[in-house]
Amino acid sequence: MSNAVWFISYKLIEGASIPDFLIASQNCHNEVLSKKKGFISWKVLAVDDTWVDFVTWETMDDAINAESDDNIPSPIAQKFYSFIDPNSIKHQLYSVEKSY
Repeated sequence: MSNAVWFISYKLIEGASIPDFLIASQNCHNEVLSKKKGFISWKVLAVDDTWVDFVTWETMDDAINAESDDNIPSPIAQKFYSFIDPNSIKHQLYSVEKSY
């Protein structure tokens, strides 16, 4: 079985504090995402005003199940999401076919 990757791009809401957003993402990593079955890593990327979450999972099932677990996000996840413009989110799920 191959790893899976979430590739989620988005923009922050107008006036969002980047340092506060990065603290919220760290808290979300530490308290929510890293505790999900199959979680490997989360990289937060940025270029200009576009941000990307690059999250690696052990399997496709782990990635899918982690998403379905969040019907009611925790307060820590809600704080992270509060920085993101929901209309800007583009979410893709990929299987890793080859790593070098």
